[in-house]
Amino acid sequence: MPTVKALGEIAFRTESLDEMVAFYENVVGLSLLKRGDTYAFFNLGESYGGHTQVFVLFDRTEMDEYEGLDKRHTTMDHVAFAIDLADFDSEKDRLEAAGLDVRTTTHGWVKWRSLYFEDPDGHSVEFVAYDGSIPTDDS
Repeated sequence: MPTVKALGEIAFRTESLDEMVAFYENVVGLSLLKRGDTYAFFNLGESYGGHTQVFVLFDRTEMDEYEGLDKRHTTMDHVAFAIDLADFDSEKDRLEAAGLDVRTTTHGWVKWRSLYFEDPDGHSVEFVAYDGSIPTDDS
């Protein structure tokens, strides 16, 4: 069995590709790597062994077996993107100015400060920043 070295890809299905591409490019700040009629790949940086980590959006509506999205029954909880602690407050302000409902929390066990918000399809998105000054806890 191979030993996983790093995250390679995160992929979401969407029925609103243009709106989702604009959100992840303009609000989240991801760099578009490749775009087609039914997909968009965003660069998440270097992964392992020369592989580029990517965040992908797929529009599967034209596939014969496509039955539609049921957004009420997903097993995904959220996707998190790391940001610098120095940008935490300004990112919160920027997201709120963009009309997003932003929730904040801290995770003491890993010393993270988090901003939670939703994308146009209702997925929960998190910006996470390491903050060594947060007291360690077990929650």
